[in-house]
Amino acid sequence: MTAIPDYQAFMLPVLLSIKDGKEHSNTEIYGQIASSFNLSEKELNHMLPSGVQSTYENRVGWAKTYLKKAGLVTTPSRGKVKITERGLSVLRQNPSKIDAKFLEQFPEFLDFKGFRANKQSKNDDNIDESENELTPQEILENSYQDLRNKLAHELLVQVMNSSPEFFERLVIDLLVAMGYGGSRSEAGKRVGKSGDDGIDGIIKEDKLGLDIVNIQAKRWQNTVGRPDVQAFVGSLAGNRARKGVFITTSQFSKEAIEYIQRIEQKVVLIDGETLTQMMIDHNVGVSEESRYVVKKIDMDYFEE
Repeated sequence: MTAIPDYQAFMLPVLLSIKDGKEHSNTEIYGQIASSFNLSEKELNHMLPSGVQSTYENRVGWAKTYLKKAGLVTTPSRGKVKITERGLSVLRQNPSKIDAKFLEQFPEFLDFKGFRANKQSKNDDNIDESENELTPQEILENSYQDLRNKLAHELLVQVMNSSPEFFERLVIDLLVAMGYGGSRSEAGKRVGKSGDDGIDGIIKEDKLGLDIVNIQAKRWQNTVGRPDVQAFVGSLAGNRARKGVFITTSQFSKEAIEYIQRIEQKVVLIDGETLTQMMIDHNVGVSEESRYVVKKIDMDYFEE
C-alpha cells in the first residue's frame, strides 16, 4: 500500500505553496509539495489502477479541485493556479489543517457536493472513513478493479470446470484475439491436443508469418515447475523456434520463473491470473454488461 498522504492532507500545502498571490504552474506545485513531504521516486511514480495517472498527482489535483470549488483558489489560465482573497483570509486564520469538513463552511462547496454532502451530514455514523481518504477517481477505479478481479476469479473457475476440448478452443481463441496465428481456422490446425490435460503447437507470431512461436498450455491445479518449463524450452530448437509461450491455469514455481530469465530464447510464462486478465482484455469468454464514460473539460475548446 502506498504511503502517499490522502488528498485532504494536500489541501493546506497546496494553499501554502501559492500564498504569495502569484500564478503558479501545476508542475511547480507538484514539485514543491513532493519535496515538502519527502516523497520517494517510487511513491511519486505509483500509478492508479488504470495506469493513466500517478496517484500523487491525482490526489494533489483533487485537493486543488476542492479548494477551487470552495473559492480558495482560482485557475486564471490553463495549467495555472492562483490563491484568492478568500484563500488568503483562510491562511490568516492559521488553520492546522484544511479538509472537506473545513470547506463545508463555504456555500459554493456545499453546492458542489450537492445531495451527497447533505446525505453524509445526516448519516455520519455510516460513512466509510477509508473513502474519505480517497479521491472520487480512486474510489471509481478501485471499485472497477474489484469487479474485474472478481470476474477473473469466476473465469478461472469456469475454465477449470470445462473440458480439455473447450480449453483447447479457448487458447486458440485467445491467441487469435491477441493477433497471433492469422485466421481462427489456420490457428486451429497448428495447435491441438497433446495429452497430459494440455495442448501444444506452433503458431505464427503475426499474420504474415514472419516468425513462429511454440505454444504449450496446461490446465493444471498443481504448480508448474522448472522441469516442465525446461522441457518446453528444449522443444523450441526441434521446431526451429526462438520464442515460446507457456500457459497454465495454475502458477509457476520460483525456480521456473528464474530459469526463463537466464536463457537465450524468449519464453513468456502466463499463469492462471494473467490468463484470465488477458481473456478480459481481449473479450474472450466475457461480454460487456455496462459502460461508464468519465469526461473532463476540453480546454482547447474554450481557447479564444
